[in-house]
Order: sequence, then structure tokens, then C-alpha cells
Amino acid sequence: MKLPSKKPGAPLWAALGEHKSTLISVGCFTALINLLMLVPSIYMLQVYDRVLSSQSTTTLWVLTLMVVGFFVYIGGLEAVRSFIVIRVGNQLEKTFNLKVYRAAFERNLRQRDGAAGQALGDLTQLRQFITGPALFAFFDAPWFPIYLAVIFAFNVWLGVMATVGALLLIALAILNERLTHATLAEASGFQQQSTQLAGSQLQSAESIQAMGMLGALRQRWFSLHGRFLDLQNKASDTSAVITATSKGLRLCLQSLVLGLGALLVIEGQMTPGMMIAGSILMGRVLAPIDQLIAVWKQWSGAQLAYQRLDGLLREHPETPTPMPLPVPTGQLAVEQVSAGPPGRNLATLQQVHFALAPGELLGVLGASGSGKSTLAKVLVGVWPTLGGHVRLDGAELSQWDRDALGPHIGYLPQNIELLRGSIAENIARFGELDGIKVVEAARLAGVHDLILRLPQGYDTRLGEEGVDLSGGQKQRIALARALYGDARLIVLDEPNSNLDSHGEAALANAIVQLKAQGRTVVLVTHRSAALAQADKLLVMNEGRMQGFGPARDILHAMGQAPAQRPLQAGGGA
Repeated sequence: MKLPSKKPGAPLWAALGEHKSTLISVGCFTALINLLMLVPSIYMLQVYDRVLSSQSTTTLWVLTLMVVGFFVYIGGLEAVRSFIVIRVGNQLEKTFNLKVYRAAFERNLRQRDGAAGQALGDLTQLRQFITGPALFAFFDAPWFPIYLAVIFAFNVWLGVMATVGALLLIALAILNERLTHATLAEASGFQQQSTQLAGSQLQSAESIQAMGMLGALRQRWFSLHGRFLDLQNKASDTSAVITATSKGLRLCLQSLVLGLGALLVIEGQMTPGMMIAGSILMGRVLAPIDQLIAVWKQWSGAQLAYQRLDGLLREHPETPTPMPLPVPTGQLAVEQVSAGPPGRNLATLQQVHFALAPGELLGVLGASGSGKSTLAKVLVGVWPTLGGHVRLDGAELSQWDRDALGPHIGYLPQNIELLRGSIAENIARFGELDGIKVVEAARLAGVHDLILRLPQGYDTRLGEEGVDLSGGQKQRIALARALYGDARLIVLDEPNSNLDSHGEAALANAIVQLKAQGRTVVLVTHRSAALAQADKLLVMNEGRMQGFGPARDILHAMGQAPAQRPLQAGGGA
């Protein structure tokens, strides 16, 4: 049996260590329960050797009442032991729920591998293992030598048979682990991949249906899922053979020990009571080992879940909350920043540097793939830098508490993602709902009247079973979310890609008001109207700065009159 790794700093192991005294008490309860499980054998021994020979009903009644009392006591101990591990499991999940959620969120943010959702399922699986019967099998297994010792006290040959049987079952348990562990681990990996693939495909159901892609994608998913099923079946078949073998061996040994006991009784080496008690104890010797084999799949699953969680929490440890900083004014400095997609050392943005004063509007231009969206993500701290610094009011973004800084950052990504909830909750960023601020942001984004025309206005539900909005409606509501509250730095990545002429006019009006309020705005766009109020322009080409300066100078250098605002090709990174 391979135990979870006890590495320095392992957060899960440390949490279990905090419950050390509780787990010790569970072990004490287990020891007492296993000692009391000798009672049935002693009862049978006394009935056969004392009651039947003396024909004393009084002795029978006393012994029966005693054994019933012991069984009631054993049942109480079992219940208390279950209550303890249930509470330990629940406390462990409560302790790590938020930590795992945070770490899974960071992994998804950095890697976008789709495996983040598995983490919470792994935590639930661990809790179920701790609170289920599988754990008790491991607690009970070390106590079978007690029953062996009692059998040896009855007769050496009976003890030898029980020992041989126990060793055979232990060998089967080890064989089961050796033959199934690697297969189950590989199957678990394919299961995760197939689940992630199915989830990503179902998110694009409309495109798949329209272009007849379902058959090909379903086959691609099933090829992964089929490999999972094949490996799972292989491990299950192996485990089933070993489990059936162990069960048959256990039943056979219980009968053989009864036969051997009868032979020893005939030869006068044992009493009939010892024969019956030995048969019962043989069952107690073999049952825990047999149970271990039966629950081995649960143990393997819990072990894999532990390893995944441990790796996740090590990869994304909790960081101390930075010291609170004053509310930012919006002064932005980008110092020789290089950046790229998280998890890769390839820089798609190289040596970018500029500065903006509060209230300035920067327009970012460039062809598709020039690094515009990468820059937008870096400015709001979504992607880390590979080199250089992004400073807000002189402090690097990593020095800010994200929860404290978030309300002062407005961000509109290219891919609009409105969350399940009401429109008002989305605009308010799912924080404390301030109706005045929600309406103010909606008016600033020019979407207030549009929202009022929806079925329930600001209370209209989005997401599952909610209203389906058009691309332009989503973009304007997401713009209101970016402008909500007191955002001092606002980064808008192609905010007009889905807007009609009315939406364009509303965006232009919003930009005028933002500048008047002294908010710093970075606008990534390829449309001319939105750049009418730009103070500075940044031209990107293949991840590098091709030009930066006052808008009039940059336009002049590009050979365009100030009245002619540039129309650059393509959005995207």
C-alpha cells in the first residue's frame, strides 16, 4: 500500500496533521472495537464448553445478556467513530474549498487547460473517502494479528492455517495494487481529457450544429472516452478476478479451519467450543484483508485525487495579502515590458514602454497578431510579465491586493463573458448591488434604455434559462460593467467590434465623459471614430512598438491628416 507523500510544506498533509489527535482517537475507538469483536468467539466458546456441558439456563441467560450489551456498546462505538470521521472530512473540505477554488482559478487563468474544475471534484472525492467505509477497512486491517494470536492460543496448527490464509490474501492485495494502479492512473488521465474535450465542444454547440461538425467531434471525443473505458474495464476485470479469488479463498479457509478444528477435537487437542470460536476468529482475521481488496479502487482514486490536489496547491500557494495602498489616481507606467501567454516562455510582446497621466486616453493600433490584446491583458494583470514592470501610481501590479484593486480597474476583453445572474448583478460585478451606481454605469455606456426594454429590465436573468442577448448587447453591458464604480484605469479591447452606429456614438460619448472625470483609458481598436479623443497613440507591429507619442504626431508620421483617423486591420492579439 503506497501512502500519500509526506513532503515538507504539503498543505493537505499539514491539514491532516492538524487533526492528528482526532485521528488518534479514531484509532483508539478502532482498537477497542476490534478487541470487543472477540466477544462473539468467547460467547460461542462458553456456550459450547460451559452451557451445554452444565445444562445451565441461568449461565446461558447471563452470557446472552452480556453479549447483547457488548454488541450495543460496539454499535455505539461504531456510530461515534463514524461521526468523528464525517466531521473531520467536512472540516477538511471547508478548510480547503476556498483554497482549492482560488488555486484552480489561478491555474485556469494561467494555463487555460480546462482541468481546473476537476480540483473541486477531487476534494469531494477525498472527503467521501475519509467519511466512507473504505477508510475503516484500513483502520481495521492492522488489528487482525490479535485474532491470529487468540487462534494460536487455541491450537498451533489452527494458527498456522490462519496465518497462511492471511498471507495469501495479503499477497493478493499487493498483486491487485501492482496490476491495477498504473492502469487506473492512466484511465483517470483519459477521463479528464475526454471530460474537458466534451465541455469545450458543447460550448460551441451552435457552430457545430450549423456546420455539421457533430459527427467528427463526437468521434474525436469518443476515441478518448473509449480509451478510458478500455483501461477502466481492464483494471476492473483484473480487480474482479482477484476479488473473486480472495472471496473464494476466504470462504474455503473458513470451512477448512472448521474441518481441521473437528480433527483436532477428535484427537482431543481442542474442545468443540474452541473449534467453533476458531472458525469465527478465522473470519475476523481474513475479513479486513478481503475488504481492503474490495475497496482498493476507491483507495487508488483517493490517492490520485490527493496527488492532483497536492500538486495544484503547491503550484499555486497562497500569498500574503499585500499592505493596503491608497486609491489609485490612474497614473500608468509600462517599463520595458515583455510578455506572452502564461505557461510559455515565448514573448509575443517585447520591450514595450510608455507612461500615461491620469485622464489621458491612449489608442493602441496594429494589425492582427501585433500584440495588442497581450498588452491589454498585461495592463490589467491578467497575464504576468516575462520582463519589465507595469506600475499603477508607482506600485507594481503585484504589490496591490487584487480584491482591493479590482474595483478601480475596468476591463472589457475581446471575448465577452457575462455570467449567470441578472444584468444588474453583472454590471455590479456581483458585489454589493448599488442601484444608483448600476444605472450610472449603464447610462455612461449608453445601454440604459436598451436594458429597460428587456423583459425584466435590470432584473433580466442571463445564462441558463435566461435571455439570449445579441453580440452588440453583450458588449455594451460588458462596457457598463467595466465602467462601474470608481474605475481609475480602464482598458477596452476592441469595445466596438460588435456595435452599430448608435453603439459607436454611445462609446464615443462615454470616452469623452471618462476623460472629463480624469480616468485613464487604454483603447485597443481599429476604428477611427473611437480615436477622436485620443491623447496618445501606440502603434504595435509583431509585438514591438513601432511608434508612440501624441496622437497628432503619430498620425502625421503615418502620413494621415489629424482629421483622418486610422483604420487598421484586424483585432486580436
